[in-house]
Amino acid sequence: MSIFFDKSDLTRQDTDKIVSETLKNCDDGELYLEESKSESILLDDNKIKSSNYSSDLGFGFRAISDEVVAYSYSNEISKDSLKSSSENLKSTLKSIKGTYNHEIPKTNKKLYEDINPIEQKTLKSKLEILNKVNDFLRKKDGSVKQVTASFAGEQKSIEIIRSGGEVITDVRPLIRFNVSVMLEKNGRKETGVYGIGGRQSYDDYLKNDNWKHVCEEALRIASVNLESKPAPAGEMKVVLGPGWPAILIHEAIGHGLEGDFNRKKTSAFHNLMGQKVASEGVTIVDDGTIDNRRGSLTIDDEGTPTERTVLIEKGILKGFMQDRHNARLMNTKSTGSGRRENYRHIVLPRMRNTMMLSGNQTQDEMIKSVDKGIFAVSFGGGQVDITSGKFVFNCTEAYEINNGKIGSPIKGATLIGDGPSILKEVSMVGNDMMMDPGIGTCGKAGQGVPVGVAQPSILIDKMTVGGTKL
Repeated sequence: MSIFFDKSDLTRQDTDKIVSETLKNCDDGELYLEESKSESILLDDNKIKSSNYSSDLGFGFRAISDEVVAYSYSNEISKDSLKSSSENLKSTLKSIKGTYNHEIPKTNKKLYEDINPIEQKTLKSKLEILNKVNDFLRKKDGSVKQVTASFAGEQKSIEIIRSGGEVITDVRPLIRFNVSVMLEKNGRKETGVYGIGGRQSYDDYLKNDNWKHVCEEALRIASVNLESKPAPAGEMKVVLGPGWPAILIHEAIGHGLEGDFNRKKTSAFHNLMGQKVASEGVTIVDDGTIDNRRGSLTIDDEGTPTERTVLIEKGILKGFMQDRHNARLMNTKSTGSGRRENYRHIVLPRMRNTMMLSGNQTQDEMIKSVDKGIFAVSFGGGQVDITSGKFVFNCTEAYEINNGKIGSPIKGATLIGDGPSILKEVSMVGNDMMMDPGIGTCGKAGQGVPVGVAQPSILIDKMTVGGTKL
C-alpha cells in the first residue's frame, strides 16, 4: 500500500478514476504526490543556534492542453481535495482538445539508495561533530574569530500517477555539510567557506574524519583571503580552475539552453541549433545519471528517466534541455529535465549536473601561456540575464598571473561578460575535469532545486575583469 493512501479516505481506485477522467481530453498531465522529511542544524558563536525538523505531505495536479498549463495543489490528500483540484483544472481548461500522450520510457536503474539520511545518524552524533568542528578550528588557528557549521538533510518520496493508472515512484535522499570560518589579523577580517554533499548518508561523506578536510579547506580559503591584495581591472586572460568554477557555465550558458527560453525565443541560443557557438574544444553536457550526485535523479518530476544530454559538442550547438511540455511544443522529446522544487510548484526544464568535458591541455600549460591575467579558483554570487547571456560573477578565491606564474591572491575580482562570447574565447581545455563538492542550488522562477557542475581547467583568452585596485 502506498504511504500516500495509508491515512486517507482516498483509495488507489478513486485516484485512478479522477486522474483519468480529468485528463481524458488533455495533451498531458499527472498527479504528483510528495512526502518530504527535512532537518537543519546550525552551530554558530560556540553554541548550537538552531535544530529544526519538518515534514510535509501534499499533491500537485497538472493538466496540459496545447500551450495552457492548469495546476492545482493541496497539502491535504483526501478524496474531496482531489475532486476539488480536478474541478479547478477543468474550469481553467474549458475548451479542452487533445490526445493524452501515454508514451513515457521506463528504467530499472537506481542512482541512489532508498534511505532516510536523517534517521541513519542520531541527532546527538551530529551535534558532537558540529562541536568538534568548532573546537578543531579554534585550536588549529588562534586568529579564528567565528566558526559556523551546519548539517542539512532530506528524504523526499514521490509518486507520479498518470492517466490510465500508470504509477512511477522514487525515494530521494539528500544531505549537505557546510563550514564557514572567519579569521582576523592586524584588524583585517576574512572568511572562508566550504561544503560537501550529495544523495547518500551523512556517514558516506564524514567517514575517516572527513569533516576535518572540510574544516581545513574553509580555513585555507580564509587564510588566502587574509593575504590578498586588491584585484586588477581591465580586459585580460582568465584561467578558471576545475570543479566549482563551472557555476559560470551553469549560469551564463546552461540557463540559455533550457527548452522554455528557446521555445519562447528569449534565449541568445534559440536560433543557433547546429551552428558553431563555441571553440572547437568545448563540449558541454547535462547529465542526470551520475550515481549519488546532488543534481542526479533516477526519474525527473514528470516520471521520465534522466539521461546524459549533449548540449554543445566540439563547439556545435546540439540540443536543449527539455521537459515534456516544451518538448511537445518544439516537436522533440523530453530529456528527463522536468523539475519542480516541491508539489506546490509547476514543472520547468532545469539543469541537473552541467559539465564541460575534459580536453588535452594541462593547467600548467595554461598558466605559462599568460603574461598578465588572473587564475579564478572559486566563485560566490553572480547575476545573469538569460536573454543576452550577460553575467557578472564574484570570485571568492583568485590569484594574479604574471609572466606565466601564479602570483599573489587577489580580492574583489569580478568576471564580466556574456555566455555566447565567452564560449568562443576558450582557447585551452584541461585534462583535469572535476565535479563540484556537492553544494549547488539553482534558482529559476522562484524555485530552487539541487544541482551539480563540473569542468576541467580552461583558458579564456579575453574577458573583462572588474577589480578594486586604484
